Amino acid sequence: MMKKVECIIRKSKLEDLVVEVEELGISGLNITQIAGYGKQKGKQEVYRGVEYEVKLKEKLKVEMVVPSDKVDELIDIITDTSRTGNVGDGKIFVYSIDRAVRIRTGEEGEGVV
Repeated sequence: MMKKVECIIRKSKLEDLVVEVEELGISGLNITQIAGYGKQKGKQEVYRGVEYEVKLKEKLKVEMVVPSDKVDELIDIITDTSRTGNVGDGKIFVYSIDRAVRIRTGEEGEGVV
């Protein structure tokens, strides 16, 4: 069984996360630049003397498909490398993967991740 682990993290934490994930033996991941807000709600900014609210914070979404037996260790790595202790550190989501197919060869299963 495979799982997709998706995390939303601060941009400044990406390099530390990539190093640790590679040490775990995970060779593939996807990174998407995103913007959103949760409890952090944004912040007040001043531009040319005018105050305005920036609601959406820029973050990164990192996605990895891994064998089920690596999920708990991966979650520990993500939390350890991404935690600052402040609101806005991010979230982790875990999904079940029913099927994975390598387009080039047609190979299926855990060998494609």
